[in-house]
Amino acid sequence: MPSETIKLTAKFKLKETPERLDELFQTYREIVNFLITHAFENNITSFYRLKKETYKSLRQEYPELPSHYLYTACQMATAIFKSFRKRKKKGKARGRPVFKKEVIMLDDHLFKLNLESRRVNLSTPNGRVQLEFYPAKYHEKFKDWKVGQAWLVRTPKGVFLNVVFSKEVEVRELKAFVGVDLNENNVTLSLPNGKFVQIITHEREVRTGYFVKRRRIQRKIRAGKRRKELLEKYGRRERNRLNDLYHKLANKIVELAEKYGGIALEDLTEIRDSIGYSAEMNGRLHRWSFRKLQSIIEYKAKLKGVRVVFVNPAHTSSLCPVCGEKLSPNGHRVLKCLNCGFEADRDVVGSWNIHLRALKMWGVTVPPESPTMKTGVGKVSRNDAYQLYTSHG
Repeated sequence: MPSETIKLTAKFKLKETPERLDELFQTYREIVNFLITHAFENNITSFYRLKKETYKSLRQEYPELPSHYLYTACQMATAIFKSFRKRKKKGKARGRPVFKKEVIMLDDHLFKLNLESRRVNLSTPNGRVQLEFYPAKYHEKFKDWKVGQAWLVRTPKGVFLNVVFSKEVEVRELKAFVGVDLNENNVTLSLPNGKFVQIITHEREVRTGYFVKRRRIQRKIRAGKRRKELLEKYGRRERNRLNDLYHKLANKIVELAEKYGGIALEDLTEIRDSIGYSAEMNGRLHRWSFRKLQSIIEYKAKLKGVRVVFVNPAHTSSLCPVCGEKLSPNGHRVLKCLNCGFEADRDVVGSWNIHLRALKMWGVTVPPESPTMKTGVGKVSRNDAYQLYTSHG
């Protein structure tokens, strides 16, 4: 069976950080900003050219710094400048790019991670230092994984080592795709067996509830430490609640897709640029973190050997999946095709079209579909995203 490399990032919070790390963060930031300025002034987007033009001068200025810090700094500077150029073309950036974060990129020559002893050996200008980290249960699953790049990140909560792990996973035989249509308040799946599953998430209610709480706090409590603490508290609760929901949803979706070998999602990377409704609707849609749910589905699917493809999202909820004609409204969320008589909920239409487009992308011949279908409707309670109630129509 073919295999695929899966990459996941794990966080390790360091217990204590020696003073020499403060100097290392400052030195690294200076180097990255020097490289960004050089790339900006000379319009350099190539890592190799940037390294070639700056390495000797940096080596003379920082003779005690391990050379691989200069390599990773060139990588970071190149990536930052490329991102700045893209954003500038879209009118989203002005002036010069500047690196302000306290982040150090590490390659496998600069650190050694030992999960059993819970220690990290880090190269510094004054030699190697041993750093301990707090253990977490999910760290155990990475014992057999290969260690790749890492980032040393300093935040108000402490210093973290974010490590990228990789693993070879066997890819399942692709039989068909499960079309997944993500919406504000539900997730609708089109199964290859002609059934549909709709999982009610209540995400919109959760997000709106916490949004209203934060607005009340901002109106009633004057700016200060108390207001900041309350806003952080409810922001943390919202994130934890939705993260729990997303992981449970992703587990259920992958479970349903395992026997088919494929999941199809909409490519929603540019969707925020097209949001232009009322102020209330814009705020609601911008609070919806659809891409985060997609990324969780993607990595959980890959761990199970399930392929994930992204299809063009244009008109998935407005074209008839049977004949391809434009659908007309026929009720609250029901659409009807005046050409062939097909009628269904718009979310069912969206998931079906996503399923069909994925098949077309992979060159699979799609047999004529019948407008008569069985629909499996599921609900996910706020406490248990696995609870499914099915009804057929």
